[in-house]
Amino acid sequence: MANYESVLIARQDLGASQVNALVSELSEVIKKEGGEVVKVDNWGLKNLAYRIKKNRKGYYVLLNIVAPSSAIAEYERLIRLNEDVIRYMTVRVEEFNNETASDEDVAQAVEA
Repeated sequence: MANYESVLIARQDLGASQVNALVSELSEVIKKEGGEVVKVDNWGLKNLAYRIKKNRKGYYVLLNIVAPSSAIAEYERLIRLNEDVIRYMTVRVEEFNNETASDEDVAQAVEA
C-alpha cells in the first residue's frame, strides 16, 4: 500500500460539523476499500486566491492516507460526485510530512 496526501476544499456555506461529516464519510469509503486514514488536519475556513464556482472562501482539509490505488480511485470518484467539494488534489508521497508550518514560517519563506 502507498502513502497519499489529499487536500480538499469544501464550500464556504457548510458548517464545521457538515465538513467533519463529509470527511468521516470519505474516511469510511477508504476503510471499506482496505485503506486507512492516518491523520486528518482541518485547516478551517480560508480565502481562495480566486473565485471557484462563485465561492470566495472554502474549508480546507488535509488527509494522510495509506491505501491501495483502488481505494484512492473510489475516494476520488465520490469526491467528484459530491457538490459540497469544490476542489481536491491527491498526490502519492514517499513519507508523510509531520511538520505543520506556522504563519511566521510561511512569511519567512515568502520573504526569502
